[in-house]
Amino acid sequence: MSTPAGGLKNRLTTDLTTAMKAKDEIVTSTIRMALTAIRNEEVAGKAARELSEDEVLRVLTREAKKRVEAAEAFASGGRGDRADRERAEGEVLNRYLPAQLSDEELAAVVAGALAEAGVSDVKQMGKAMKAVQTAVAGRAQGGRVAAEVKRQLSV
Repeated sequence: MSTPAGGLKNRLTTDLTTAMKAKDEIVTSTIRMALTAIRNEEVAGKAARELSEDEVLRVLTREAKKRVEAAEAFASGGRGDRADRERAEGEVLNRYLPAQLSDEELAAVVAGALAEAGVSDVKQMGKAMKAVQTAVAGRAQGGRVAAEVKRQLSV
């Protein structure tokens, strides 16, 4: 199911060139940061390897989450200028991520995954989360997923 990450990684590289030509500093620096994170992941471990498309998505999702957390930290620290920059970088990264599920769509995906996995008790939260995360595939943040799983298992 996983394919080489040529598609998304090539798109990032192409968009970097375009942003550099347009002298778009935010997009340029954000894509450079994302490509660096991907390259770091590729050389982590014992042997260098090409990341699959899913792995590249996970790296981009992790980087986008970092931007959200940094924006919140800067905003609470009174650094509105830095918070705005982090939000702008997050928006650039979100262009490469799958569309997020609505609450209704998430509830339906969670219900289907729980039924398929045969999970009906909060005591099986780990098994439930594993099944649901596979079904969600990066289209919802982990906190939202966990909250919905708990809600459905508590009913």
